[in-house]
Amino acid sequence: MKPPADSTGTLAHTPSGPESGPGPLEVRIHRAGEELLAALRGVLDAIPGSPRGPQALANRLGIDKVLASRILAAVRSADPLFVVHRAPGPEPLRRTVSAIAREGVDASLVLRAERAVDDFERLIRDEIGDRQSLEAIVSAWVPEARREFELRRKQSAFKALSHLRGAMVNALTATVFLAPSADDPERLDVVWVNGLIGLLRLRPTSAVKLATRRFGPEPRQRQPLTLDREPIERLSHVLGEFSSSPLPPFEVVRAGDTVHYVLGGEGYGPRSAVDLVMAEVNLSEMRRTVPPGSGRKGYVFAEVSIPAAVMQLDAFVHEGVYPGATPSIRVYDTAFEGVADANDRARDIDALDVAETVEPLGAGLGGARSGDVPRYADLLRLVCAKMRWSGESFRGYRCRIEYPLYGTQVTMLFEQAGG
Repeated sequence: MKPPADSTGTLAHTPSGPESGPGPLEVRIHRAGEELLAALRGVLDAIPGSPRGPQALANRLGIDKVLASRILAAVRSADPLFVVHRAPGPEPLRRTVSAIAREGVDASLVLRAERAVDDFERLIRDEIGDRQSLEAIVSAWVPEARREFELRRKQSAFKALSHLRGAMVNALTATVFLAPSADDPERLDVVWVNGLIGLLRLRPTSAVKLATRRFGPEPRQRQPLTLDREPIERLSHVLGEFSSSPLPPFEVVRAGDTVHYVLGGEGYGPRSAVDLVMAEVNLSEMRRTVPPGSGRKGYVFAEVSIPAAVMQLDAFVHEGVYPGATPSIRVYDTAFEGVADANDRARDIDALDVAETVEPLGAGLGGARSGDVPRYADLLRLVCAKMRWSGESFRGYRCRIEYPLYGTQVTMLFEQAGG
């Protein structure tokens, strides 16, 4: 997790996606969806009494309610690609069509439905390979399909990596305050509050750590302090009133402008789960603005260094910092080149095509509640009291990600007017 950077380079990245014109495979998927939609609607509308609800349809046909619900959801859409996404697999569809046929529906309608299901199966088997591959393709074109596709697979990756990595956390949270420095109004004071909520070591030998760092051409070394202006090595940066008691052993390791916070001890298993909340103050840390016309952006980021069920990245920006800026999100793959400087165009290739967004929290701290961090409002007020700031002077932004990809960097960028 790091403060805003303003090093050299210009950001220029357009996420990849499907080509603007429909390609041959997209056309075939679209046609299969059109025919499946028309054929299923035809047989469903022809059932005597027209049962419409999932339970009514399930009772009438003798099928599972979940299957009935999926079929009805698919045919309610006018989008053939959504139908392909929502429809059950070929075999459940065949069972449903057979059950409809027993209700005395016209044989020509049943035959059309059977042929549509056969075509759907051939599309999956002969042209795509399997249903999961079809879902991956359709997710590029249908926003809802993309959200569901990514969430399910990120959840699977989280479960697997938690066991392989030997550690997990329910919520990985990073909250940053950016404010003009009291000592030098041309620079920023930067306060990070990092939380590991429900941190669980699954194996006694697993290493657990997080880090803060800085990028950019700064002449002086970082001097992180606690909220009480003490050196962080004294460990009073761990906020006991918001963390578990007793606190587990924790070590601070400095390496240049990077500070590693390493969990000690050998506790593991469900009973060893802890909450750790830490604050780090960096006075006059960075330049307040980036040069006008440079094309650079200020940014902050958080690293997914532990498999997490949720990541919450919050930025509270003083009203005098980045005025008129509209933040955006970029997620980097750090597996090959490591942590990314967002102003280095060479790292654009490592930006992942994901659907994460920024949610404005409004002015002040009143809208900054969190279901992931206990007593979050109290935590924010504590930071402002210690720093002698008015919470009403800040505007907040949040990026919340369910099952963030382990080994990625979630970056919030601020586009300055005229930058």
